[in-house]
Amino acid sequence: MTIASVKEHFRAYNREQDVLEFDTSSATVDMAAETIGVIPARIAKTLSFRGADENAVLIVAAGDAKIGNKKFKDLFGYKARMLGSEEVVVQTGHPIGGVCPFGLAHELDVYLDVSMKRFESLFPACGSPNSAIELTCDELALYSHANDWVDVCKGWQEEEAST
Repeated sequence: MTIASVKEHFRAYNREQDVLEFDTSSATVDMAAETIGVIPARIAKTLSFRGADENAVLIVAAGDAKIGNKKFKDLFGYKARMLGSEEVVVQTGHPIGGVCPFGLAHELDVYLDVSMKRFESLFPACGSPNSAIELTCDELALYSHANDWVDVCKGWQEEEAST
């Protein structure tokens, strides 16, 4: 899978040429922000959780947001349990640092957190720890085949961040 599957995914939208590949690592939010030259919050990170069945659930959120366990449980009906690195690769086809909702190994439920809606564009990874693409929220929803926008994160709103 990895970046080749993501480029193939974007080929259907004539956007494969927009996938950026870097000489430096963009594997973490801070590294990606430094490499791209944006604030960390504009990095769209993809988090992988155990779903209600054998398939993972992906949550894409702003780089400065954290999963709110109560919000997650209230919405999905089960506790937020992140996948281990090997499980992530099996479920998504992408290594840690390159996980994204594009070019997946399996059809997975993808949800977009409202923490990203405050930005005109964001930068999700593209299947490798040195890649990204700039997308608007509408493009991210379209290209990820997202199930819905959700509110499962905390710590990104000014009033939450200061308390």
